[in-house]
Amino acid sequence: MKVTCSSTILPMADRSGWEACAEKTREERSEAGVVYTKPWMVELMLDLAGYLPEKPLAEMVALEPSAGDGAFLRGMVRRLVESCRLHGSPLEQATAALQAFEIDPHAAEKAVEVVRETLLSLEVSPRVSESLARCWIKVDDFLEASLCFPIADFVIGNPPYIRLEEIPEKKAETYRNAFSTMRGRSDIYVAFYQAALMQLKPGGVCAYICADRWMLNDYGSALRAFITTEGYNIRCIVEAHDVQAFEAEVSAYPAVTIIAQEKQGPVVVAKALPGIETETRARVLTALAEAASLPSLRSARFDDWFRGTEPWPCSSPEALKMLKHLEATCFPLECQTTKTKIGIGVATGADKVFISAEAPDIEPDRILPLALASDLQKGKVRWSGHCLANPWNGHGLVKLSDYPRLVEHLQPHHKLLAQRHTAKKDRPEHWHKTIDRVNLTLFKKHKLYIADIKDRLLPALDTGRTYPQHNLYWITSEVWDLKVLGALLMSEVGEFFIKCYGVRMRGGYLRFQAQYLRRIRVPDPQTISPELADKLRHAFETQDIKLANEAALVAYQIEEIPA
Repeated sequence: MKVTCSSTILPMADRSGWEACAEKTREERSEAGVVYTKPWMVELMLDLAGYLPEKPLAEMVALEPSAGDGAFLRGMVRRLVESCRLHGSPLEQATAALQAFEIDPHAAEKAVEVVRETLLSLEVSPRVSESLARCWIKVDDFLEASLCFPIADFVIGNPPYIRLEEIPEKKAETYRNAFSTMRGRSDIYVAFYQAALMQLKPGGVCAYICADRWMLNDYGSALRAFITTEGYNIRCIVEAHDVQAFEAEVSAYPAVTIIAQEKQGPVVVAKALPGIETETRARVLTALAEAASLPSLRSARFDDWFRGTEPWPCSSPEALKMLKHLEATCFPLECQTTKTKIGIGVATGADKVFISAEAPDIEPDRILPLALASDLQKGKVRWSGHCLANPWNGHGLVKLSDYPRLVEHLQPHHKLLAQRHTAKKDRPEHWHKTIDRVNLTLFKKHKLYIADIKDRLLPALDTGRTYPQHNLYWITSEVWDLKVLGALLMSEVGEFFIKCYGVRMRGGYLRFQAQYLRRIRVPDPQTISPELADKLRHAFETQDIKLANEAALVAYQIEEIPA
């Protein structure tokens, strides 16, 4: 994924952290992954944040956390100058009104030049222009500089996107200690969000445009909980996947978030469409305020919002409305009522040792037929013959002394197996274990398999003949006819939940992880008539997606799924 920010650095093989783009020209920085925000988006965000000339901006504090080439500063400086003139405030005394941070000295110097030129174009004297530009731009790490009491009325900008593993270890540890939301494999923009919110005075506003994966992914869960439990208000979210918000083409999925330090109220969720770039801002702002729609904007208002670590599925207002309706009227896929369970296949920690393309020469009761993702074809499991050398029985790990042929199979790889984390944390004599325990009762059950990464949701039925590998998720149920359930899942309704909650991979592929599968809602199986069940069953058996779609709409009692 490319990055989407005004001063963003893609990870580079030979350098890490903030310094990756130092000593580069704008063209070189663009090739390295730095992407600059277009003026129309900057102006819209300033409006949404309420950074308006009619306010006494000289008496307020606005922070720009990652100045880059000054894309946001141009608009902020113009509005600050206009505000000073409207209110009769001396501009030269507004030294604390803007504080822009940039860790790269070369980029900071460019930002200084942008601010100076902007001030001069507004007929500010050369002396004041130079003085204010130097005063407003700070060569500093915003994350470290922000660790003080709240000072900001506004934090506006585009935080950098840097993978955690690309940040020097000591620096990453500093960030983790300072920002509670930096958990798991969090990207650095997660810390930028928390730092900005912590800087807000009561009523202060954070306006960011950033990749929106944190709204759905596990690594954003702590940030979502921080926002929804620590006294912040998600005022507005504008999904901007389909518009040109940046100077360069990017393959990310950006969204604008407007979050204030105030009690949570209604949330406006919008989707920007092509043409918004040339739409008058007044019309766009009116549509957002009224939760109305334009040809270039769709929006809706929601009186309640997600809480805690719950994902924020904001792909479109229409999708969110439908999602809330289905969540209110249907059962979770995994629930006690239908005795339906979801899990993942076995991870070994050494597939080349434990898994073979045909039955290994070991004791027959240690051979377990293993289903791979490639075995799933047209709703069925076409077993390829792969097998697992299974070190587990119904009671736990087998005793190697009872299985000399299994020992002969594994012993040449003893060093490799013993060095795995799963073996080190256990007793030395358990060096032959797989990461996951094999559940032999699962092996015998009828179950649906779903491959982790596919372009669409296509479950396959296993009739108790194989055990799933780690890239397959399984579903069992004591109530559902699995062919009926399989048809519901393969329909556009079943897939709708994954599209809402999941994150698209490059090439349009979807992740079908347990965390997303568990958020699928299904109707009460007792409400499905025998005739409708027959139709769903036939759709699954014939892999007729059109028929599955038609039958699923009836089962869910809805007319259509929003695009």
